[in-house]
Amino acid sequence: MKRLFLCLLALASAAFAQTPSLDGNWMGTLDVGAAKLRLVLHVTSTPSGLTATMDSIDQSANGMKIDTITLTGSAVHFELNLIQGSYDGALKADGSEISGQWKQGGAELPLTMKRIDKAPEAPTKPQDPKKPYPYQEEEVAYENKKAGIKLAGTLTFPRGKGPFPAVLLITGSGPQNRDEALAGHRPFLVLADHLTRHGIAVLRVDDRGVGGSSGDTMKSTSADFADDVLAGIQFLKMRKEVNAAQIGLVGHSEGGMIAPMVATNSPDVAFIVLMAGPGVPSEELLYAQGDAIAKAMGADAETRAKNRELQAQMFAVLRGEGDSAAIEKKMKDMLAKTLPDLTKQQQALVNAQREMALTPWFRYFIRYDPAPVLQKVKCPVLAINGELDLQVLADQNLPAIEAALKAGGNKDYEVRKLAKLNHLLQTAETGSPAEYGKIEETMAPVALDAISDWIVRRTTPH
Repeated sequence: MKRLFLCLLALASAAFAQTPSLDGNWMGTLDVGAAKLRLVLHVTSTPSGLTATMDSIDQSANGMKIDTITLTGSAVHFELNLIQGSYDGALKADGSEISGQWKQGGAELPLTMKRIDKAPEAPTKPQDPKKPYPYQEEEVAYENKKAGIKLAGTLTFPRGKGPFPAVLLITGSGPQNRDEALAGHRPFLVLADHLTRHGIAVLRVDDRGVGGSSGDTMKSTSADFADDVLAGIQFLKMRKEVNAAQIGLVGHSEGGMIAPMVATNSPDVAFIVLMAGPGVPSEELLYAQGDAIAKAMGADAETRAKNRELQAQMFAVLRGEGDSAAIEKKMKDMLAKTLPDLTKQQQALVNAQREMALTPWFRYFIRYDPAPVLQKVKCPVLAINGELDLQVLADQNLPAIEAALKAGGNKDYEVRKLAKLNHLLQTAETGSPAEYGKIEETMAPVALDAISDWIVRRTTPH
C-alpha cells in the first residue's frame, strides 16, 4: 500500500523580537529510509491567518492542503489531515530555517527546512510526455452531490471530430493525485497520454483531499470512492467530446477493486480494465503481500511466520464488534502483549501501522471480498498483472478473477500475466517496492499496448 510522507516548514522569527513572517517558499528533505523526499512548503498570510500548501517534489505530489498552521513565538505547528501527520519545530532567530520533528502515526522523523526563492522542478522520467501535446487538455471540476465534495482533474481528448470513447482512471490505495504520482513516477500521466494518442478521451482525477479535490481519503471507504467514480461518469456523459455509450473504467490496484463495484451499479459502464486488481479477499491478499515483500527483503521463514501471526491477530481485532474507541483499545492491548520489548524505532513503526489500520478506509478494506461483485460484472473485462508483482500477486489473484467472471457468466473477458513486470507494471528485477523509484521506466510498453489495443478493439466499429 502506498504511503505519502509530507511535512511543513516555517520561517524563523526576525531579530529584536520583531514578528516573523512565514510568507514564501521553504524546502527540506525528509529521510524515510528507502527514499529521500524533497518537500516544499508555500505559505501565505491572509487577514484570517496563515494558509499553506505542500509539494512532495520527488513524488510529483503537489498542492497538498495544510489544514492548520500556526506560529507562536518561535514555535511552529502544522497539521496535515490528509495523511494524519503533524509537525512541531523551532524557528531560528535570524529567520533562515526551522528545525523540528515530523510525526505520522507513531513515527517521528527530523526535518529542517530553509527559505528558497524558487522551488526546484520535479524530476522527469523518460516516458513523461512533453508539451505541446497532439491532443486537447482541459482542467475540469465537478461535484459528487451525494458526498457534497468537489472533484478536480484533467480531461484529455483527441483532436478532430468526435465523439470519442472515454475512460476514467481510478487510483490505487492511499491519497493519490490525478497522475497517481509515486516514487518519482506519474503512471496515470503516462497512461493518459498513451490512450489519448490512440483516440481515447481520458479523465484522471485527484483523490479526496488531494490537489483540487475536497474531502478526506482515509476517512472514506472504497464504497465512497465508487460514488466518486459514478460522479465522474455522469460528468463524462455531459461532454460533447465523449461517446456516452463507450465510457469505460481503468483501475489500478484498489482501483481494480472499485471498477467492478461501479460496473455492477451503472449500466453506463461499457468496459473495465483491471491493472493489478485483487481477486481474493483482502485479508488473504495482505497475508500473501506481506510474506512476499518480507521474503524479498531477506526475512527468513521464521520471521515471516511471526509477521503473519501478528497480522492475523490485528485483523481479528479489526473484524470484531465495537465502536472505534473499543477497537483501538483492543488493538493497543493486543500489541502490548504480543510485542512487549520493542525499541523506540520499532514501536514507532508499529504505532504508525496501528493508526493506519484503524482508519475507516482500512476497516472496510479488510472485510472486502471482490469475488461476489466480480460475478455480477457483465461488461467486457481485461485483467492484467505483472509476473513480479509482490503487492497483488498474479498467481493468487488472476485465477480468482477469471473464476469469478466465469462463474457469473461473463462472455467477454481476458486475463493476462505479463512477464517481468511489477505492481506498477514496470519492467523489474525482483518486483520489490524498493525498486520502483530506481527504475527509469514508468510503465512497460507491453502493458500500455495491451490496454490500448484491447480498448480500441471494443470501441471501434467493425
